[in-house]
Amino acid sequence: MGLLGPADLGDRRAAVTVAGQGLRRDELFAAASAVADRVAGAGAVAVHARPTLETVVAIAGCLLAGVPSVPVPPDSGPAERAHLLRDSSAQLWLGPPPAEPLTDGPEIVPVDLAARSGSTWAARPPGDTAMIMYTSGTTGSPKGAVMSYRAMAAGLDGLADAWAWTPDDVLVHGLPLFHVHGLILGVLGALRAGSPLVHTGRPRPEAYAAAAREHGGTLFFGVPTVWSRIAADPDSARALGSARLLVSGSAALPPSVFRDVAALAGQPPVERYGMTETMITVAVRADGERRAGWVGEPIAGVRTRVVDDAGLPVPDDGETIGDLQIQGDTLFDGYLGRPEATQACRTADGWFRTGDAAVRDAAGYHRIVGRRSSDLIKTGGYRVGAGEVEAALLDHPAVAEAAVVGLPDDDLGQRIVAFVVADRVAAEALIAHVATQLSAHKRPREVRLVDTLPRNAMGKVQKSRLT
Repeated sequence: MGLLGPADLGDRRAAVTVAGQGLRRDELFAAASAVADRVAGAGAVAVHARPTLETVVAIAGCLLAGVPSVPVPPDSGPAERAHLLRDSSAQLWLGPPPAEPLTDGPEIVPVDLAARSGSTWAARPPGDTAMIMYTSGTTGSPKGAVMSYRAMAAGLDGLADAWAWTPDDVLVHGLPLFHVHGLILGVLGALRAGSPLVHTGRPRPEAYAAAAREHGGTLFFGVPTVWSRIAADPDSARALGSARLLVSGSAALPPSVFRDVAALAGQPPVERYGMTETMITVAVRADGERRAGWVGEPIAGVRTRVVDDAGLPVPDDGETIGDLQIQGDTLFDGYLGRPEATQACRTADGWFRTGDAAVRDAAGYHRIVGRRSSDLIKTGGYRVGAGEVEAALLDHPAVAEAAVVGLPDDDLGQRIVAFVVADRVAAEALIAHVATQLSAHKRPREVRLVDTLPRNAMGKVQKSRLT
């Protein structure tokens, strides 16, 4: 079976529907084959990754032809876009041209949804490059993660097993089509499993509710912001009561949102963990225990370890923080044209350094504390994860946003400082609230109430600006 699954299962349902426009599976593959005819032989192809049916057909066509695709965010600025095109050596641009002209760039090739081709394409060798996805990195230019057909198939099959994902499911989401979550899981995962995909264009609560009612959605993907908005819209949340599984990822789900969705939809979302270089490696199973803030256990074919600064395993006690490292079939091949960066992210014995701090308990469940570089605070001899403190703050009803950092302290080494967007609550009350939920050494020494938190273009909080 190719990465996309069989070309025609005789299923007369729409295989993919995006913003109300759909194609059956046979139509999708015939349109993708027309794209494959056009791009075959190219070294790499950029795809204007808007949330449209054209993007799905373009990506599928590249996969059929064995040409690495490079998803380009539709809101990328000229400098970022130029870097992606230059670094990947993309020869073609699939989709409408960007608002700013491509200077000395690839040839622009429109995607015609009405085009059909009867060409047949053999499954690609597993080790071939399927996609080059650029990381959003916190420093320097984005790096191209080289992803093979083998790794992508392993990740999707592992999740299908964990989530009991079958052709009987109908997946619903409205996530961007240039990230692992929205594109690889949310499009290729559905095609490989043979389950229809309904992409809502944007992840609005009312659109998710409509997809549940009109399309019989059984599996819903969202990020914490999506689930927070759904929890704040009780009618939409209740409409998801017929779903089989709700999935949250890309960041920690606040405990209050976990509880609110559970109360309204009849079940809380399962959480999972991954990154561009590893895809999804750890997930709560469909039949597994659901705990707010815990992302579950490794999927099939993946191994994890949590180690201290000396590289020794930390206790599986659910409390001791260490460096999360990954081995397994879902790993990327390396960073395009950057052998030094590729070597630096692997240990001497072949494990991938995620750069994330985590804890693991005796049952094999993981909780992600945050990035080691910005979210691991060493205070008074203790290691404290900023994410755990942020989750406790977000559990307060007056708190809308929170970011926790460690600032230099002559006595403690680092002191825990929280920057909080909240409504009519005193800083001292928030410190006391955290103290009722976490150990005393984890409470913020200082809470600074602010109007907004600084974020980058991807919506991530820029903690380096919190001083």
